[in-house]
Amino acid sequence: MARFIFSRLAIGLVTLFVVSALFYLGTEMLPGDVATAILGQSATPANVAKLRLSLGLDQPSWLRFVNWLWGCLHGDLGKSLASGRPIATLLLPRLGNTLFLAACAALIAVPLALTLGILSALHEGKATDRASSALSLGIISMPEFLVGYGLIIVLSVHLGWLPSLGTVFPGMALGLRLKAMALPILTLTLVVLAHMLRMTRATILAEMAAPYVEMARLKGLDRRRIILAHILPNASGPIIAVVLLNLAYMVAGAVVVETVFVYPGIGQLLVDAVTKRDLPTVQACGLVFAIVYVGLNTGADVLALVFNPRLRHRR
Repeated sequence: MARFIFSRLAIGLVTLFVVSALFYLGTEMLPGDVATAILGQSATPANVAKLRLSLGLDQPSWLRFVNWLWGCLHGDLGKSLASGRPIATLLLPRLGNTLFLAACAALIAVPLALTLGILSALHEGKATDRASSALSLGIISMPEFLVGYGLIIVLSVHLGWLPSLGTVFPGMALGLRLKAMALPILTLTLVVLAHMLRMTRATILAEMAAPYVEMARLKGLDRRRIILAHILPNASGPIIAVVLLNLAYMVAGAVVVETVFVYPGIGQLLVDAVTKRDLPTVQACGLVFAIVYVGLNTGADVLALVFNPRLRHRR
């Protein structure tokens, strides 16, 4: 088990390095010149050359990537080209807002999805199962921005129950913060809830065709006890994987949701940095998203090994 965990961590680090390299080089290959975009109308050849020298843009791309990666390993993400401030001071408060948003959505979505998935499997083919399947399929078919704008139209414009913008600031009271975040939380919850619900239901129904379930039925065990006591432990691996992947999506995929509701998270910071052509900030945000995805993927593999002893053996 220790060897498996070590190998998964090593693969995760290699994946993180490759993703960060691709992301850095991809932003470097974007058309246009950063120094010219920053200077605007004052972009004379002398000023452009001076700014490129001060930003290190005269160095080759591979050398700038090595310097950037070395700085990231030491906690130095560089400075923002738009504001001149250290990127870490801009990133950490926004990251805290995004993590708080994702945590609130996860506290609602994960228990609700698992409960509805188990109930759908218990009542397969009945009205509750058909209703939950149709609703989850409809939500999956809609993009996040459409769900968000629909909630704004219904709950904010027509009913006036909730604010349409997720405006939060430091020192804001918890009740006011949660009220301002209600629509972003609801949007994220609906989007990830459907995926986890359908995966839970499909995994449980697939396990119900196994021979040990048939033996449990022959012994006279009822359907509820079979699912809760026998099927769930064996189906925990795929369920844990989809839950953790959706948790990663709540952080990295919140870009659209934060943009719709103007929520001051890391996704909104990324969009603003792209608009201002602030490449160091874009690269830092991409690195954070990659760390979240790779870390939670690795955690999903380790937890699946812990909950399913059969995976600890090669045969």
